[in-house]
Amino acid sequence: MGKETILVVEDEEDIRNLIQLYLQKDYTVFTSVNGKDALKQIKEQKPDLVLLDILVPELNGFEVCAKLRETDEETPVLFLSAKREFEDKIQGLELGADDYITKPFDPGEMLARVKAHLRRSRLKTNIQPKKELSRYLQFGDLSIDIEGYSVFRNGEPIHLFAKEMQLLLLLAKNPHQVFSVEQLYDNIWGANRYGDLKTVSVHISKLRKKIEKNPANPEFIITVRGFGYKFLP
Repeated sequence: MGKETILVVEDEEDIRNLIQLYLQKDYTVFTSVNGKDALKQIKEQKPDLVLLDILVPELNGFEVCAKLRETDEETPVLFLSAKREFEDKIQGLELGADDYITKPFDPGEMLARVKAHLRRSRLKTNIQPKKELSRYLQFGDLSIDIEGYSVFRNGEPIHLFAKEMQLLLLLAKNPHQVFSVEQLYDNIWGANRYGDLKTVSVHISKLRKKIEKNPANPEFIITVRGFGYKFLP
């Protein structure tokens, strides 16, 4: 089996070369300097992971991520940005990104995050559905198709990004079990010391907006203050 492939989308040459230097020992690395070319390379090369700077020309990173997620919800996308505002991180995660690395960054940390997300991606690919589970989980008018990886409410489809779906499945398959933020992060994003635990609360908020009738007073995903979250069937 050949090396896993990574697309690095970065218009600053020094940073692009540094990233490539650290990755090329373990991975096949492609590079791009603008958003339009990045989408072209994603289509042609089908990389296993995308490292995506937000402030690239022609199409910015947010636009590239949104376009990618229209057809591909599985490939890990890690944003690179000098922006530090939490709102920018939320926007990136809402668009379906898997992580957000703030510049300047330690190359070793960047490499560790890449490895963690690729590991999670491999594990997900190799996981086989448990035959003893029913294909559908039904909670009132909310229906979860485990094999089809889809969600419906009153028969109407609800679009979830990959991490939102994984989070919902973990909670719904274990009703009444309280999961800490750390447990949810470890199960969905992979245990590594570089993760931002705020990612969990961002995805919980987005998930509630999509599946709850009243996100401010949820009936399914319940906050257990001081502990974490649980799913009520």
